[in-house]
Amino acid sequence: MSIPFLQAWYQRQCNGFWEHSYGVTIESLASPGWIVTVDLMETPLEREAMEPVRRERSPKDWLICQVTQKQFRGEGDSQKLMEILAIFQNWASLPRSGPKP
Repeated sequence: MSIPFLQAWYQRQCNGFWEHSYGVTIESLASPGWIVTVDLMETPLEREAMEPVRRERSPKDWLICQVTQKQFRGEGDSQKLMEILAIFQNWASLPRSGPKP
């Protein structure tokens, strides 16, 4: 379900301006692994904190997800792409108390 969620989230941010400066990237790492970056600037999530997720079991079994500098950033080994996207989905779907000043 993570890919459809990410597509829908991205589409909701696109307003004719946001997508020209911000976006979502999914890249491969040489380690091998994945890095997912989701720009949060000018979205409802830009001021939301996230408890970092860190699982480092071995050099071939690892995952780190966090929000820093108004970006969700998830990195993991070559088998963790869907898990990274699921972590973003779970965090982005949390109930929020409303806009913050």
